[in-house]
Amino acid sequence: MARKISMKQALNEALDQEMARDPRVIVMGEDIVGGMGAAGEQDAWGGVLGVTKGLYGKYGDRLMDTPLSESAYIGAAVGAAACGMRPVAELMFIDFMGVCFDEIFNQAAKFKYMFGGKATTPVVIRAMVGAGFRAAAQHSQMLTPLFTHIPGLKVVCPSNAYDAKGLLIQSIRDNDPVIFCEHKNLYGHESDVPTESYVIPFGEANILRDGKDATIVTYGQMVHRAMTAADTLAKKGVECEVIDLRTLSPIDMDTVIDSVESTGRLVCVDEANPRCSIASDIAAKVGQEAFKSLKAGIQMVTAPHTPVPFSPALEDLYVPTAAHIAAAVEKTMAH
Repeated sequence: MARKISMKQALNEALDQEMARDPRVIVMGEDIVGGMGAAGEQDAWGGVLGVTKGLYGKYGDRLMDTPLSESAYIGAAVGAAACGMRPVAELMFIDFMGVCFDEIFNQAAKFKYMFGGKATTPVVIRAMVGAGFRAAAQHSQMLTPLFTHIPGLKVVCPSNAYDAKGLLIQSIRDNDPVIFCEHKNLYGHESDVPTESYVIPFGEANILRDGKDATIVTYGQMVHRAMTAADTLAKKGVECEVIDLRTLSPIDMDTVIDSVESTGRLVCVDEANPRCSIASDIAAKVGQEAFKSLKAGIQMVTAPHTPVPFSPALEDLYVPTAAHIAAAVEKTMAH
């Protein structure tokens, strides 16, 4: 049975169901215990935006509030995973990855390779991503390309509540380290989500809209802006195929290539900065694999190559909009 719930509720439900199913699942992070049902902890948030509220009352010490030391508790989570647990560690903002990057990319990501496939590290690192929340340059970045660059890591970024629940459950059950990116502006977005447990396999993009004229490829918050752009363009007679990647590593390039071979035009949309982004990666791969199918140059819609501004007016200009996406499609249609 399905009902409409927010992405924040869907993530909470995924954690709840997996902790009930598997006693090896533990959760750790800064202020993640939360006040609901936990006497004496009424001032706690359940994470900075309340995703883990209420779980402490059910699972007690399997949820651990940690010191303000990402290097310590991310390292502890990686070690626990190597010893048979299935930890979910909340990095809070992905911008804080700098103080624990060694534990992630030099340890967790390499264990399976360095030990000949005999080691597994089933750790999930949840982190908020993205701008538009008035959180300034140190709390607003879309750093998904940095993690996607590292072999051995899986990178997930859902665009809606249904995908968030299924992908988080898949992440917890996966035997590899997963960077699970949650766009802070989507926590309140609601969609139909089944009450029962389910998984969404990694590496399977979702075609949200069929179209014959141009392909728009994106992920996370930009999916919604791409759909708005496609609706606007449809009124002008331009039908766009919109692809939600869902996972960035592994990435479903087969679906992208098939779409471009059909439409002949590609717009890559990424909230990250333009250099070495998901958008540039997809553009390069399509140029390599489907060049003869292209009817026009590939367009990229990204944030500018600057830090995220704190000024609301400048931040609104910084984040790609539906109008930017529509303009990029119209540019490809002009050729």
